[in-house]
Amino acid sequence: MNTALSASIATEEDLEELLSRPSDALIAELGELEGDISFLGVGGKMGPTMARMAKRAAPNKRIIGIARFSEPGLREKLESWGIETVQCDLLDAESVDTLEKTANAVFMAGRKFGSSGNEALTWAMNVHCPALVAQAFRNSRIAVFSTACVYPFVNVLHGGATEQTPLDPPGEYANSCVGRERMFEHFAKVHGTKTSIIRLSYAIDMRYGVLHDIGSAVQAGRPVPLGNGHCNVIWQGDANEVALRSLLHADNPPFVLNLSGPELASVRSMAKQFGEFFGKDPEFEGTEQDRAWIVNTSLQQQLFGYPRTPLPQLVNWTADWINRGGRSLEKPTHFEVRDGAY
Repeated sequence: MNTALSASIATEEDLEELLSRPSDALIAELGELEGDISFLGVGGKMGPTMARMAKRAAPNKRIIGIARFSEPGLREKLESWGIETVQCDLLDAESVDTLEKTANAVFMAGRKFGSSGNEALTWAMNVHCPALVAQAFRNSRIAVFSTACVYPFVNVLHGGATEQTPLDPPGEYANSCVGRERMFEHFAKVHGTKTSIIRLSYAIDMRYGVLHDIGSAVQAGRPVPLGNGHCNVIWQGDANEVALRSLLHADNPPFVLNLSGPELASVRSMAKQFGEFFGKDPEFEGTEQDRAWIVNTSLQQQLFGYPRTPLPQLVNWTADWINRGGRSLEKPTHFEVRDGAY
């Protein structure tokens, strides 16, 4: 397919190719990075295309994808891209200990939806599992996926939470994510592990994400909730790249980075853009609050530049995808939730 300026993404194959397309900067930086890369929890929304991007950027490195592989066909797809696969339950300490300890690791495992009513499993996945991996991979350079949900809500007019904002979030899920960070921080201190912690806010592709949720609601005539009326979003391909490049910034104490788009995106405004595309007047419920989960991405822009894919492009791609009946992952973000209960 054409470059990122293409007006439409025709197929899932085109989408996954674009999501995994490395930049020249990433190719150069992974060339400087010594050793192979393991992706722990590769089976999630971002893992497959990120592992593929790493392989495309550094074809001479071994890229290893580790997961339970409960999704049919995923393991075979990864292997067709040149990625080695290992089946492992990351909650099983003995299984984690037997994994090959590559020089670099990207930790992506976690649990969010379904947390309410099964909080114990959420804490096991988000705190106990990180402790097991942090100890087992103590001699590796580790990039850890966290979330902007570790922050409290902040005033949408004040520039967003910075990496120095104290962590005081609402709800058990978000607090378990603080626990995940603390486990990696603790074992980094004990073992001297070089670590980067990536606080991601709403990576999207056409099949899921805040834009998909808003656009789908507008097309179907459902009201768009405005309680969380502002957010940050970033193209998953851009998020993949920055996360991989963060490996070179891993440090001890851990390097911390907010990862998202630079804009304070208005839910109302984006809904109206979708309405123009679909020829419909969007319906709304609630009113915008003055506080939300908003992050300041100044450090990201300083180190890695602006994301290559602008927000208007993402809205247009998503609207076109929805309009043509493109597949949905059926994984709503619940961006409207304000009490932390997922």
